[in-house]
Amino acid sequence: MRLIGERIMDPQLPEVLALGSPLVFSLLESQFPNRFHFLKPWLSKLPLLQFLTSYAQSTQALIIRGGGSIKLTPALLHCLPSLKLVVTSSVGVDHLDLPELRRRGVAVANAGNIFSDDVADLAVGLLIDVLRKVSAADRFLRQGLWPTKGEFPLGLKLSQRRIGIIGLGKIGSEVAKRLEGFGCRISYTSRTKKPLVPYSYY
Repeated sequence: MRLIGERIMDPQLPEVLALGSPLVFSLLESQFPNRFHFLKPWLSKLPLLQFLTSYAQSTQALIIRGGGSIKLTPALLHCLPSLKLVVTSSVGVDHLDLPELRRRGVAVANAGNIFSDDVADLAVGLLIDVLRKVSAADRFLRQGLWPTKGEFPLGLKLSQRRIGIIGLGKIGSEVAKRLEGFGCRISYTSRTKKPLVPYSYY
């Protein structure tokens, strides 16, 4: 048995180093309570690099939160010579030193397309908001401008509009799919023409 923070660790379970938001990893840990032991530097009184060094030989997997303050630098990786896998909870990997990970033979996995639907929903929602002036009208009303400025100008409809999309990747394709439901005429530009889509290419 080994003590991690205030918990005793079963040596039979693999260790996974967690770097980033405690809230994110508390949700993750609840999904795998008996499969992994998450090493949590924020529970330790040791400085981060010293904490990593204390688990240098046993840590083979690391999960990191994208967009956080911690970046996977060569100095940090130097403390983890046994590392074989890095998983980031984000789609982006700009917080990872990919050339160094590649040099060390460490596999990298990201969140893939898991957020594509959410981003596409938000993009179409913002498009409606701008055209229909929903947020602008809300501010106009809350600031009490109606009596002095007169009626708020009407917005524009999204339906039947011509829409241009720059980059028809996974997110762009999901946006286009949603806009089809509004009867929009869709065009796109991308590095290459997509052979299986019906939209006009420029």
